[in-house]
Amino acid sequence: MERPKVLSAAFVRTITEPGRYGDGRGSFGLYLRVHQSTSGRITRNWGQRIRIGGQITNVGLGSFPRVTLAMARTRATQNAQMIEEGSDPRTPVATVPTFTSALEAVISIHRDNWKDGGKTEKDWRSKLDAYAMPRIGRKPVNQITSGDVLSVLVPIWADKRPTAMKVRRRVSAVMKWAIAEGYRDDNPAGDAITAALPKTGHTVTHQRALPFADVGAAIATIRDSGAWPATKLAFEFLTLSAARSNEVRLAEWTEIDLDAATWSIPVPRMKAGREHRIPLSRQAVNVLRVARELGDESGLIFPSPTGKALTDSTISKLVRENNIGCVPHGMRSSFRDWAAECSDVPREIAEHALGHVEGSAAELAYRRTDYFERRRGLMQAWADYVSCSKVSH
Repeated sequence: MERPKVLSAAFVRTITEPGRYGDGRGSFGLYLRVHQSTSGRITRNWGQRIRIGGQITNVGLGSFPRVTLAMARTRATQNAQMIEEGSDPRTPVATVPTFTSALEAVISIHRDNWKDGGKTEKDWRSKLDAYAMPRIGRKPVNQITSGDVLSVLVPIWADKRPTAMKVRRRVSAVMKWAIAEGYRDDNPAGDAITAALPKTGHTVTHQRALPFADVGAAIATIRDSGAWPATKLAFEFLTLSAARSNEVRLAEWTEIDLDAATWSIPVPRMKAGREHRIPLSRQAVNVLRVARELGDESGLIFPSPTGKALTDSTISKLVRENNIGCVPHGMRSSFRDWAAECSDVPREIAEHALGHVEGSAAELAYRRTDYFERRRGLMQAWADYVSCSKVSH
């Protein structure tokens, strides 16, 4: 795209080539900075290059589209007027939020979208309290440098890589909020520090899963155990439906249509933020019928002995005490491996069976199908395979 002499709303909205684009003469130093992350995400931030107290300074004016071209021009003009009057347009340090205060703002924005009863918020706080707060918690967000972020990450990057990556993502989220609010125009936890972080031979550790040939024997072992009946049924249902543990533990009868053999998991419990319909095999329906006979008045399909939802560790403890050799979430991996090796369904259908939403926003807007009927055959074939498996555990 040709670089314009003066910015236009259309240019600002569509430009994707990284760089700094000035707004021409008479704009008081206003520019648009376009940045592309390593993941391909494009961000557009407003800045103003202006002389304050005899020194050339870059002042952040916020991010597009939250701050439009017209708004950025107004802010740039106001800053120039303040300098002409002898004032400093930069927000005084005393009024710039500290990292701690900014974190509270970010958490308040995202809290309602976290669907795990406060666990995500607790994890955000615990990780940042342990590693980030001692070094940058009291610093105003406009004074935090890439060096500050490195001082947080380097001590834990080699030995605690997954934790360090979480800390980096969360510090970055706070810095992006600061950019959007106009407190700064760059992200000190972004791509600029990647090359400075230590290189290690870190290997991602996946959750333990069973070979799919052993899944049938695992279910049989659990059935023969002396565990609480609802817990055993929850494990079997989790395996047959390839659902996540929290989706099963919190499942309610109102979500089930036994006649249509369908389980509809509502949006608040779905990681992808979309309702997920699961076609139930005959074996899964039989599990539900047994659970119905054992049920109480709680409305939960698999209640604990106290009538409350099973805890996060209940099913994990069940498989551990019976030496199954995996974690509950690993059953999803077993299903996915089986679908890849033993079924003839395309990859996207197997991924939909797991509740994974893939593709760009435009692609998802046009692809409305969830392959429900094709998934019904897949889930029945999986249940038949598991039921017929004779491999001993």
